[in-house]
Amino acid sequence: MKKDQTENYTEVILIGAGIMSATLGTFLKKLEPEWRINIFERMDKVTAESSEAWNNAGTGHSAFCELNYTTEQEDGTINIEKAIKIAESFEKSKEFWASLAQEGIIENPKNVIRPIPHISFVWGENNTTFLRKRYESMSKHHLFSEMQFSTNHDQLSEWMPLIMDGREVSQEVASTRMDIGTDVNFGALARSMFTYLHEDNNVTLHLNNEVEDIKRLENGLWALTVKDLETKGETIYTSKFVFIGAGGGSLPLLEKADIPEGNGYGGFPISGQWLVCNKAELIEKHYAKVYGKANVGSPPMSVPHLDTRMIDGKKALLFGPFAGFSTKFLKHGSYLDLPLSVKWNNILPLVSAGIHNIPLTKYLIEQVSQSPEDRLDALLEYFPEAKLEDWELQQAGQRVQVIKKDEKEGGVLEFGTEVVYAHDGSLATLLGASPGASTSVSIMLSLLKKCFPALEATPHWQTELSKLIPSYSKSLASDAQLAHDTRERTAEVLGLK
Repeated sequence: MKKDQTENYTEVILIGAGIMSATLGTFLKKLEPEWRINIFERMDKVTAESSEAWNNAGTGHSAFCELNYTTEQEDGTINIEKAIKIAESFEKSKEFWASLAQEGIIENPKNVIRPIPHISFVWGENNTTFLRKRYESMSKHHLFSEMQFSTNHDQLSEWMPLIMDGREVSQEVASTRMDIGTDVNFGALARSMFTYLHEDNNVTLHLNNEVEDIKRLENGLWALTVKDLETKGETIYTSKFVFIGAGGGSLPLLEKADIPEGNGYGGFPISGQWLVCNKAELIEKHYAKVYGKANVGSPPMSVPHLDTRMIDGKKALLFGPFAGFSTKFLKHGSYLDLPLSVKWNNILPLVSAGIHNIPLTKYLIEQVSQSPEDRLDALLEYFPEAKLEDWELQQAGQRVQVIKKDEKEGGVLEFGTEVVYAHDGSLATLLGASPGASTSVSIMLSLLKKCFPALEATPHWQTELSKLIPSYSKSLASDAQLAHDTRERTAEVLGLK
């Protein structure tokens, strides 16, 4: 039987209806309009997990304010290489979104992305010294040349009045500010792309459908056993390419695919919570994303931030995140997710990573045992006049941090995003968390090159990709004029000026 005669065959299968599948699906539909695509989502709507607005910080991660992307070296210098890479990736994302806005795929950019200052805020002599050195290093690079720095209480009161009101004037504080920061509703963004895909006759979106098994057939195709959660019936679908972008649910599916490249991977689930302000006066008074510095020994996801969010047109104010532990890999997952993910090929990395991350275990125990008063104490460091009755606790999304084999340590815990590829590029699995959504476009461009190398090199794909992303194959990190022109153009199209 030929590939194109296989029952329920499509050229592409996407698992998970979040921002990653939406981005990849849109790329492929633009590049190969005749390809047939099946999208499977276990929930009854798209973007119900990590892409949903309340389940993430909404920060357009451009490394403007996130201090964990810049590390202090032993010699006291600040390494900004990761920050540069992330900032460039986010500019590529904005280029792609601007193209979608020009085509009308994103009907109203203000529902997707809005301008908002990104601010870093610290206190104490050591942290102030660190932030000053960070500013001096970053402001020399054209991607961060607009960064401002101040230790002046009056200046900071203008930038973030809630944070400075009631603060001791004798306290040593410091802050940096980037006015070109953004707030992104990744749920609204993904829904715009899924609407575009759903309107195409060659794309089928299957909601309430859960992928239960993935097997490689002798003819090279992938066969997926998919259960309809409404009818309880099972159907076999085949494809020559499969993308597993199911958030925390990606790891179990990678294990079922049983590719050698997936051996040794494990996952550590961490849940999140927000304090959400319920007082309109306070919500209106704050307009910024203010990121602090994680305590010594705390993991990157513990970085506290006081965030203005625009969710479905309504302004909100959040503080957090507060971490917790659950054995679920998805917010709407099963408590058996973690134990069922333990296999012979990943036991050693899991145990080794656990041994080497005792501070994380201690941190999670402390977070889980927090009382409302404990959470208020954390908020008071950023908002000295906060009152408990003005805030409500709300559950955020579930994250699964990547654990993988390491020759020296046995196993390491990674805080970031990683794509695991089959050797022939026929299957790709996205694992990990932040800054994934913000850098989704760059991640998918790398995937296209890895999984479709012959097509990616053709004049047709090169032309189409350059239309979608004018700086495609060019470096915004090394070309200051190109970076400036790109920012000006995307800001105009997306209404960010």
